[in-house]
Amino acid sequence: MADSSAPLLTHLEENEEEEEETSQPLNFDKIFEQSLSGFGLSQFLQVILVGLAFAFDAQQIFITVFTDAYPTWHCVDHTVCTPVTTDICKLPRSAWDWDGGFKGKSVISELDLECSSSFLRGLPTSAFYIGSIVGGVIMSMIPDGFLGRKQLLFYTTIAMSLTGISIFFSSDIWSYAFLKFAIGVARSQIGTYAFILVSERVSTKWRPRATMIPLTLFVLGFMSLSGIAFLVRHASWRFIYLCTSVPAAIHSVFIYLFALESPRWLHVRGNNEEAIEVLKRISPGKRGYLESVSSRLPLKEALKQSPSSSIMEFLIRRWAFIRIVAVMIIGFGLGMMYYGVPLAVRDIKVNIYLSETLNAMVQLPTFVITPILLEKFNRRSSVLVDSLVGGALGVFCFVLTVLGRTNIAFVFELCSFFCARIGFNLMAVYMIEMFPTCVRNFALTMLRQALVAGGACCPIVASVGRNFPSISFAVFGFVMSGLGFFALLLPETKGSSLCDTMEEQEQSDQALKTSHASC
Repeated sequence: MADSSAPLLTHLEENEEEEEETSQPLNFDKIFEQSLSGFGLSQFLQVILVGLAFAFDAQQIFITVFTDAYPTWHCVDHTVCTPVTTDICKLPRSAWDWDGGFKGKSVISELDLECSSSFLRGLPTSAFYIGSIVGGVIMSMIPDGFLGRKQLLFYTTIAMSLTGISIFFSSDIWSYAFLKFAIGVARSQIGTYAFILVSERVSTKWRPRATMIPLTLFVLGFMSLSGIAFLVRHASWRFIYLCTSVPAAIHSVFIYLFALESPRWLHVRGNNEEAIEVLKRISPGKRGYLESVSSRLPLKEALKQSPSSSIMEFLIRRWAFIRIVAVMIIGFGLGMMYYGVPLAVRDIKVNIYLSETLNAMVQLPTFVITPILLEKFNRRSSVLVDSLVGGALGVFCFVLTVLGRTNIAFVFELCSFFCARIGFNLMAVYMIEMFPTCVRNFALTMLRQALVAGGACCPIVASVGRNFPSISFAVFGFVMSGLGFFALLLPETKGSSLCDTMEEQEQSDQALKTSHASC
């Protein structure tokens, strides 16, 4: 009797253990990873919807290449004007005319800036970059708990597009420069908000590939400008702004209506029910699983943060401070190489239109190679090796130019630019994994500010290259390689899931250290 009842008792005990285990509350990160283990059509469409913000952002960054270009002209009175004459400012206005006879083809021609100072002609572009820096500083003060990823992306994209549309009605260089400054402020954080929204809605497995989609759309947006400018080449420069800003405004409405909020951000704010609903919409195939585990997800109080909480977290936590400083130093070096190399390529004496086209096209393969690097190799070593190789290529480009091997030097220029783009991609994903949800916006903003600061130094360095041809490449190369060594101060994050709080990040870092040490 005792023997026959033993299996029954054992079975009852096992059932009790299973019920006790299933009644235990689940960790949200486990639910997140399990529900998003695949990458279905719904996720892909959401990534495309959000990633398109990168394309419209790229158009606003590079649009002045066409709108503010110095148009070509021809002689009308050949008794005064000769083909060898190059300075139209020394000719009477009746002796020459713009090609096509259309004055409003460019900002320069319409506003009669052809004989103005270089400062005045470059004022709109300078105002745009100043606005980007100012906007980055202002918006970095916005706490990560304010509004949410989706709403912040919507407000910044709609502000950028409406300001771009208003440029159509600008009447002079000063109003135009002011609106360019406003666009710079509005778009300063679009890339940050969009990239974080994408990365916080995919699993650890798919993050390296999914995050390359918006970066690819950025390059495609840049390349699309040539086609838009060609189609409206016989119309006013103002129509280029309309052709880019109106679609951007429509896209921002689609973001508001159809884009989903970050489930991680909702979880941090204590909205677990809404976070589960978002996961159900992102991954419909896991609806049954999510319904079964949603009741076991513990309630969590929202984080109450002050506007300066993100900054304070980096000041009071030594590991966070060292990490963000190292990231910004590396970003500064990458920014100098990425923005400076295309600017200094004129020192190699190659066709400028061909060089800029190839510099744009060479970025596309990086979005295929970067996920492979992220999946096969460690983050820290990938960033370090990329910085060393890219910097060395820049130095070799300088040496070959001095030796008169311009064609080979141009190949090395493309390769160094290629490495700088890969460095951008690697650091973007690396940043997402190094900082938790509660400060992720601020951290990525600091990286972008460092990149812009590096780019802002490039015109000064490139101007030196006019007196010392191609020395710029050596400077960019040494800076990128030297600052790349700061990657040694960063932790390895390969295979880690995203954390939501600073405490969770500290625990995750410690666990990764232990696992790497045991290996």
